[in-house]
Amino acid sequence: MSIIRYEQTQGKSLGFYALIAGLGAFVLAALASVYFMEHNGHHVTGMSNHIVWGLPHVFALFLIVAASGALNIASIASVFNKKIYKPLSRLSGLVALALLAGGLMVLVLDLGRPDRLIVAMTEYNFESIFAWNIILYNGFFLIVGVYLWMMFERRMNKYSRKVGIAAFTWRLILTTGTGSIFGFLVARQAYDAVIMAPMFVVMSFAFGLAFFVLVLMASYKWTARPLGDAIVNRLSNLLGVFVAAVMYFVAVYHLGNLYLAENSGVENFILMDGGIYTQLFWYGQIIMGSLLPLALLYSPATKGNRSMLGLASVLIILGGIAQLYVIIIGGQAYPMELFPGKEILEGYGTIAAYTPTLPELMLGLGGMAVALIAITYLVKFLPFLPESLADNVADPHHKS
Repeated sequence: MSIIRYEQTQGKSLGFYALIAGLGAFVLAALASVYFMEHNGHHVTGMSNHIVWGLPHVFALFLIVAASGALNIASIASVFNKKIYKPLSRLSGLVALALLAGGLMVLVLDLGRPDRLIVAMTEYNFESIFAWNIILYNGFFLIVGVYLWMMFERRMNKYSRKVGIAAFTWRLILTTGTGSIFGFLVARQAYDAVIMAPMFVVMSFAFGLAFFVLVLMASYKWTARPLGDAIVNRLSNLLGVFVAAVMYFVAVYHLGNLYLAENSGVENFILMDGGIYTQLFWYGQIIMGSLLPLALLYSPATKGNRSMLGLASVLIILGGIAQLYVIIIGGQAYPMELFPGKEILEGYGTIAAYTPTLPELMLGLGGMAVALIAITYLVKFLPFLPESLADNVADPHHKS
């Protein structure tokens, strides 16, 4: 394995400025959407007293979960000493921080009163999983920031593995905490399951790696840098394993719920009679987000094809958004059992209606745009990308 040399991108082409302008337009649209919703009140959205977490929360949670998974590449290199992934560690940390920043931006701007975040940051209720998550998010920024410093500063390289282990542990705790938000909500039958925590951890592996693969391939294609098959094929196989693992946890979650008679109603709603939620589950999450990517990644006709890998990554991201839509919004749409054994004729006893609005969509897309702008600018000004990832440079087992 040759010595890896890092360098910034030039960032002077028309394409670079067009990309920044396009992403900036989404950010401006998101800010305009925030102003519109704050000025007119949240009644202009599809949210209500029944559905209090809407489409922006779906995007926010997706970005936060993917942020943890994007750091997985650096963790594999540091914690498990897989040398082929080491050149990707800097970019892995950058993508993780950028995704978390984009997700938290959406989350804060969707609060209705973003200024109230100061109260949440200064007055902690340690009995609330939400309060713990604020600590976990801030800690993630700090630990990953230190981790990147250890990788950038040659004198500190010897400490990178120790900090990498800390970052690996912290991100597992962070994603477990995010999944526990739903696992601990006993009032919602669709949420009340401990398996939510490990399922979110595995989801983060798949979503974060899919995002990372797209960033990596786009970065090297647009900067005309060598990107060998060894790394691409490793990432492709790893992505397939994570997608299959997510399907396993989803199957266990639903089969476990079906075994319990008290959850038959909510399972029938999600799997059979839930309308848009059932369609998103089967067509969006299972077929588009899982089975098709697995076919593209492992079929002899498409395996090793980078365009198909890119398509599979896009489908995984779209399927992940569909999965979180079903979990977050579908779980709220199903009525709470306020009076066990009784039938509620009006109000909370019926399926809640929710239709996302354009401002909600633009706010969510704006969070993604913020993450991509951060990545694009930072690889221009700091040496996050190796100048070559050709097989003879990156693969320790390459034979000339």
